[in-house]
Amino acid sequence: MDKQSEKLIDKTWSKETIMQVELGIVQNMFGSRTEEAVEGSISFARFLSLSGLNNDTYPLFLKLLEVENHWVIDTMVGKKDPFLLLSPIQPNNYLIFNAFKLLTKWHPGGIYPVTLSIVLGILQAAYASPKDGYKIYEVSINDVNNLGKHLNKETGQEEPNNRTILDIVDRLGALAGTSTDPEKEQMARQANNIRTYFFDKRKKMEDIIPQVLLVKSDYIAKETAPRMVFVN
Repeated sequence: MDKQSEKLIDKTWSKETIMQVELGIVQNMFGSRTEEAVEGSISFARFLSLSGLNNDTYPLFLKLLEVENHWVIDTMVGKKDPFLLLSPIQPNNYLIFNAFKLLTKWHPGGIYPVTLSIVLGILQAAYASPKDGYKIYEVSINDVNNLGKHLNKETGQEEPNNRTILDIVDRLGALAGTSTDPEKEQMARQANNIRTYFFDKRKKMEDIIPQVLLVKSDYIAKETAPRMVFVN
């Protein structure tokens, strides 16, 4: 075969074209809309978990959090504490930004509680020192509202996710009065207000958080079950 023919063949299926096809297949798999896609995501989650978490792989762990399927998440987490799953990674702007991005995307009740725990663990670690955390990522009022909307008064303050959210807003609220930055001050006050409204039985969360953010969903209703599950 001459070189010109080889070039024509290469143009038909270039590396870029093949990569686009591969990416499309992976995206469909992560969509988890079919049994086959869910099973593929479970296998990927298991492989990723066995490969280990490090500074090169943690974006893939974050990507799997977008897969709204508890079988996939359980496979990724295994027997680990979900709140500490990403604790080996030093808090950074990318990590915190994506945590708030996920909280914004999800409706209250619309995400598997273990998945929520993983994201909350990221923020709890990032704002263990609120001043240092704020230097890494400047939390907005919108961020605080999208965090607070996942509080559930019905399950009480001892429910693990509630307890963690309350801890985070308490730390963010501690920033009140520490700066002349009006946006930072408003955010901190809103964090304190959310915490106060949660504990006050006379008040409703929709009186402090925009009602549009409090529209509930049901993660179970959206899930597709796999035909079979790998058991360790």
